[in-house]
Amino acid sequence: MDPVRLTRRLVDIESISGNEGAVGAALYDELYRLDYTVHKLPVAHGRFNVQATLENKPPEIVFSTHIDTVPPFIPSSEDSENIYGRGSCDAKGIVAAQIAACERLRREGAAVGMLFLVGEERDSLGARVANQTPLHSRFLINGEPTENKIAMASKGALRVEVTAHGRMAHSAYPELGESAIEKLLDVLQQLRTMKLPENPEVGPTTMNIGIIEGGRAPNVIPDYARAQLLYRLVGPSEPLRQEITSAVAGLAEAEFILEIPFCKLRTVAGIDTMVASFTTDIPALSAWGEPVLLGPGSIHVAHTEREYISKQQLHEAIDLYCDIARRLLQ
Repeated sequence: MDPVRLTRRLVDIESISGNEGAVGAALYDELYRLDYTVHKLPVAHGRFNVQATLENKPPEIVFSTHIDTVPPFIPSSEDSENIYGRGSCDAKGIVAAQIAACERLRREGAAVGMLFLVGEERDSLGARVANQTPLHSRFLINGEPTENKIAMASKGALRVEVTAHGRMAHSAYPELGESAIEKLLDVLQQLRTMKLPENPEVGPTTMNIGIIEGGRAPNVIPDYARAQLLYRLVGPSEPLRQEITSAVAGLAEAEFILEIPFCKLRTVAGIDTMVASFTTDIPALSAWGEPVLLGPGSIHVAHTEREYISKQQLHEAIDLYCDIARRLLQ
């Protein structure tokens, strides 16, 4: 199989989170054509993961990544060096590289498998469902765009919703009301200046204020305001949760919506390392074996208008995946 052609074919199938059915069906057909034992594993609302194994050979090592993308859909194109389009590096090019690696490894007699998941860009639902029915593999090679470096750690994530309440009034008489927006601004300033944890091996915890909303109209004192924040974790979350709760006390309420834990990961000698500041499906796949994180492409162009993957890195990833798998299985 040609990994460049397969990457473009997958990119040209829109698969924004929640709408992965068509690309999952295309992957099922491709893996069936390659003579794997393939299953569509139901997730929810008609969505499914795709699992591929070798007949009568339980996998010792499973290659996995996700098939959903962020919006908007951007069809594929290419030049002599790169493949462009939504999902080209995050993570449909990785799907193609992993299939190509498994094709090579199976010819060598290795017991390999594949697991392609829905929902990673939103809530890792596909991974959480897959973790209920593992294949008891020894190792999991998870693919994300790490520029073909092996991740020594992956930051976690803590999503927080901060809500402030006030009292509506005519804006000509602010003394009769209580501005929720002003309360929220004060809280956000406190959170922005709060000292965040650092990990000497991984770096600092970071915080992004992603969404702010509130108010009724310019001439109404606002009775509510809300902000959504995302912290990138470099250690346990509990001390940070306590600090956030204390910082907002008396002005607003903090609700912790989602947590993905910080992970330290296995490395392999001789392969350049990096720290993944982003989250992955790995914490939700704890039953699938000891994890390794590696893939072609740069996270710096993922989710952008000009997302791309280098053809050279795509082919190099196939060699790297095979090399790592051989060394792990020795």
